[in-house]
Amino acid sequence: MFAWWGQFVYRHRWAVLGVSAVMLAGSIVALFNGGTLKNSGGRNTESGRALALMQDQLPQNGAGSSFVLVFGSDAMAVGDPAFKQAMLTALQPLKADPRVKTVDTPFDLPAEQARAMTSTDGHHAFAQVSLKDDYPTARQYYAQLRAEVRSDRLQVLGTGNVAIGSDFDKYLASDLQRAEVVSLVIIVPLLLIVFATVVSMLLPLGVGGLAVVGGLAGVGVLAHFTDVSTYSTNIVTLIGLGVAIDYSLFIVNRFREELSGGSPPEQALIASMRTSGRAVTFSGITVAIGLSAMLFFQDSFLASMGFAGAIVVAIAVLYALTFLASLLAILGHRVNWARLPLPRRATGRGLWHGLAIRVMRHPVLVLVPVVALLLLMVLPFFQIRIANGDVGMLPPNAETRRGYDQLQTFPGQGQTFFSVVVHYASGGPLTSDRVGELYDLAQRIKRVPGVAGVESLVSYDGSLTRAEYQTLLTQPASAQPARVQAIVHGTTGSRIAVLSVVTKHGQESEAARSIVRSLRSMPPPAGSSMLVAAFSIDFTDFILARIPLAVAYVMVVTYLVLFLLTGSVVLPLKAVIMNILSIGASFGALVWIFQQGHLSSLLNFTAAPLDPSVPVLLFCIVFGLSMDYEVLLISRIQEEYRRTRDTTQAVADGLERSGRLITGAAAIMVAVFLAFGLADVVLIKSIGLGLAIAVALDATLVRALIVPAVMRLLGRANWWAPRRLARLHRRISMDEPLAA
Repeated sequence: MFAWWGQFVYRHRWAVLGVSAVMLAGSIVALFNGGTLKNSGGRNTESGRALALMQDQLPQNGAGSSFVLVFGSDAMAVGDPAFKQAMLTALQPLKADPRVKTVDTPFDLPAEQARAMTSTDGHHAFAQVSLKDDYPTARQYYAQLRAEVRSDRLQVLGTGNVAIGSDFDKYLASDLQRAEVVSLVIIVPLLLIVFATVVSMLLPLGVGGLAVVGGLAGVGVLAHFTDVSTYSTNIVTLIGLGVAIDYSLFIVNRFREELSGGSPPEQALIASMRTSGRAVTFSGITVAIGLSAMLFFQDSFLASMGFAGAIVVAIAVLYALTFLASLLAILGHRVNWARLPLPRRATGRGLWHGLAIRVMRHPVLVLVPVVALLLLMVLPFFQIRIANGDVGMLPPNAETRRGYDQLQTFPGQGQTFFSVVVHYASGGPLTSDRVGELYDLAQRIKRVPGVAGVESLVSYDGSLTRAEYQTLLTQPASAQPARVQAIVHGTTGSRIAVLSVVTKHGQESEAARSIVRSLRSMPPPAGSSMLVAAFSIDFTDFILARIPLAVAYVMVVTYLVLFLLTGSVVLPLKAVIMNILSIGASFGALVWIFQQGHLSSLLNFTAAPLDPSVPVLLFCIVFGLSMDYEVLLISRIQEEYRRTRDTTQAVADGLERSGRLITGAAAIMVAVFLAFGLADVVLIKSIGLGLAIAVALDATLVRALIVPAVMRLLGRANWWAPRRLARLHRRISMDEPLAA
């Protein structure tokens, strides 16, 4: 099939190139008409169901569209008239902005609320800015609102959910731009070293650029139909550049190799598609399999990132087999134009052949220390701690993070809140019996160890008794004090009542988890059900519960695909084990760096537990990319084995022919990933560095040392399969010679 495709592309090269141009035009149109990206999920968790009820019946709390401005001065206290005047003057443009609903300051609220908006040192105060639009819309124009607030007498820091979301957008965009520039600066010289000609160097860059544009366009289209994470653009660029350049590298190199062997351009292209084209297709399938494991995390932003990654990998393979193949057909021998004055590679057996032979002479002596080193790197992984990332994923100098840290000096800050939603099957909560039962529930919650208080319509005043609450809250609203009316309006709906549980423990600490377990084990009031909103805990548990199934899926399906490629039941097993070893080592490195904080000052981040999405993303991406190199290497080794029927010679020749390219491809991919390791957002930084470490280990220790040693020890068993499976493979596989 691939040989036929090579012949078809050569004979219709201009038409195929035209189709690629149409695809690019469509991608550009889609790119400028994409949907809005947003992080969402958790709707099917208990917290998500609780939030849905609150959004439905407490609309004033649903959008959560607001931000905070923290004002401060070392010289002036909040009580100074000059401080008040400077703060109100700075806020005046916001009050006149039609997008702003309200601006609350400590100077126009009751004394109790004013004290909560003044820092304990008396030199800082904050204003709460509520917006008319929902969170996704407000996040787009927050920067414009923030620019309206200026003061030459007070320091001003913006924070809060809209501000933090806007800051994440800003840093993600700058991270992406920086990574693209740094990648190009490093990739171009590396490609010139690998190919030694300018024309050959430009081809992988062209495919990489087209793949990224197509991937971003695909993400934009996907955003019209489902929620797509704001991180998806970074993941698309990171994966798209890496795999597209890798695939192009192997196809272009094989084409040049066939030309140098005396084949005419048509035969060279046919051979390239039959060998490297087939290997690239299988490689793309294995990468997509790894990424598709994220679909097990439906109802989280990980699912959309899996879709985004699979889209860009598919587009990279498509452009490699169409755009690149048609250009090679058009260029022919001109692919070697503009040669640089670099030393030419010597003919005959070289470094990689010699390395493979030396490794296979003493396989055990090589295998034991290398595996021991990788296992040593795995050890920190057993100390891993998982917790949801928050504003701490922004760099320490980000304004919203500094504002958030400053906000912790205010009374009542630094606390964790869990919402308890009591949902009645029929009727509302404001009957005498139900008010009494809610009072009893609040008293039980207060007795839970670690609970600092309960804020609700039945606990706002500790001097009131159960009977007094019943009398007060069952009166007509017009007969209730204004404060009570506001509390009832904010905490009750037609069929729900909301109690806010306060604790000083961190939101994912073991003490907080114990509180949530206690709350969820309490019997609800008669005629009702009870939901506890603990979003961070539920999201982490949601991810951890699905990891085993995702891991098993990736390993089983990858094993089957590699069996289809090789016809062996041994080589896929070896590949899976080697991948787990290299992934474990990279996980250990991440824990050592980001959780234990050994490089925090150098890399400008604050040590913290790993976000639950990081292990998932790393496993899915690294497993796919590791299989990428496995496919490309084993394909070439198997081609040599079919020719010689000598495993030792096949490994040596296969490594000689593909080892240099795998090293070059890995160096390029590591450069791309390290460029993302320079990101300011810790999530992107950790993924970039984790991928760089994993690929570096995989292309050096695993492919260059462990693979030859293990294949030497296995001998002919490498290619073994039970007779029935061997017959099945011959029937269903596209049995063509393979190569990288």
